Formats: sequence, structure tokens, C-alpha cells
Amino acid sequence: MLIDFHLHLSRSEHEREWVLKFIESQNQTGEDIWALIDRVLTPEGLRPFLQQHGIDWAVALAEDSPATVGSTPHDYVADLCAAVNAQPDPPSGPRGRVIPFASLNPFIVNDLSIELERLVKECGFRGIKAYPVYQHHYMNDTRMYPLYAKAQDLGVPMLVHTGSSVFKGARIKYGDPLHLDDVAIDFPKLTILMAHSGRPFWYEQAFWMARQHENVYMELSGLPGKKLLDYFPDLERAADKVVYGSDWPGNPDLRRNVEAILNLPLKDATKEKILWKNAARILGVEVRG
Repeated sequence: MLIDFHLHLSRSEHEREWVLKFIESQNQTGEDIWALIDRVLTPEGLRPFLQQHGIDWAVALAEDSPATVGSTPHDYVADLCAAVNAQPDPPSGPRGRVIPFASLNPFIVNDLSIELERLVKECGFRGIKAYPVYQHHYMNDTRMYPLYAKAQDLGVPMLVHTGSSVFKGARIKYGDPLHLDDVAIDFPKLTILMAHSGRPFWYEQAFWMARQHENVYMELSGLPGKKLLDYFPDLERAADKVVYGSDWPGNPDLRRNVEAILNLPLKDATKEKILWKNAARILGVEVRG
């Protein structure tokens, strides 16, 4: 079993120039990365790609940060996810399905609550990702509270970019995980996942938040799997509060970090929780036997 909690569906036309150059610089696959992305991000290409890499479910992300990284439209994400999930299951079972997560920019969307409800109830979105570093707001800004209240009422989880970014225009001060302390307290039934777990300045804060709040989790996208115990020496103690994500295509190799986690000196039960069990519980998805 494997669940990837962080898969970007952005095509080249959705991204700013500096994002395109960064993704190209990270590519070690030996082929044109954008040709690969264009081939994968189709109804016919995405599910076989996920199956090839052993991924049962992937969280597929929309994005609404035009000033810094780009915009990946909700209609495109919803349609692609629906087409992928409508395909018949392979003989190995229901592997390679996707779960769309919305992205709402408080400087663009007037009523965050109404729009999230529409996206969930009419378009099939099952979560939301917040991009404070790219959208330039603190997560504990009260103007965001209607969004959190609606997500809590709808029972959908929220993934939040924490930590740094290499992209032009990103403002790192908004990425401190401790800004989520207020949110976790004020919305105790809202499941919050800290994408990148505070990379690289705030690993201790992210670990503390996951241990302190029942509704807060660490998410490992963008972190080299082989270094996880350097960043989080007591990771075993947080086994129930950690989920895996790849950050594809920013990390083009979907299997490298998975294999690294499997090789860490952790209990097998902990590896299972990180790689799929915790995510399956959060997302409420079925798993293979």
C-alpha cells in the first residue's frame, strides 16, 4: 500500500517561468520533464503512471497563487480526477486513483466559505490546500476563519504549505507552523497537515505541533527520506501523526523517498503508518487487503 498526499497537477501553461526552470533543474529522469508531465497529466496517462509506481491513492492539488507560482484551475483538476477515477480497475485491484484538493486565495475569492462548499458538493473536491507563503497571509489571520469553519463542518482535511520556498515572490515569514497553533485550537475538528513539515527552519516546531494537537499532522513532501531521522530523531514517537507525500513533479522520482523510508531503522508498523495507514484514515479511503 502507498498513498501520496502531495501530487501537483500543474501543466506548463499553469506555471510561472521560474517554476518551469526549477522543475527542469530537478529532473534526473533522463527525458524531457515537460514531455513527461504532458504525457502523464491526461485521463489515459495518470492512472497507469501511479500504478507503475505502486501508488494506490494520490491527493491531486489545484493551485491559486498567480503572483508567485501560478494557477491550476479547479475545473481542470476536477475533470481530470473524475476521468481518471472512472477508468476500470486493473486486475491487481483499485490502484492509481486520485483525490482532488481545492485551493482558495483570500485575495481573489470574496466568500471563501461559499466557494469551498460549492467545490466540495458540486465538483467533488475532498480537501483543501492553503498556500500562505505564496498567497502572502498568516494562517491565523481571522479573515481565513470562515474557510476553516466550513472545512470543519464539511469534514474535509486541510493541507498547508509550511517552511521555505525557492520561488520568486514567496514570503517565508508566513510559513512558520506555529501560526497554525491558533487554528488547531479554534477548530479542533479540522484535520490540518503541515506540508514539508516546516522545512528547513521549523522542524522542531512542526514536530511539537503534531505532538501537541490531536488534529495536526506532519507531511513529508520535499524532504529527502534518508534524512528524516536527522530532522526528526524521535520520529517513532509521532508514528500516528506523519504522512508521506512526493511533491511530484518538483520531485520527479516518485519511488526514491519511498524506498528511503523503507530503509530507515524504524518499526515496520511505523513505516506502514507513514506510507499509507495514517493517510487512509484521514482521507477515509478504502485500501487493498
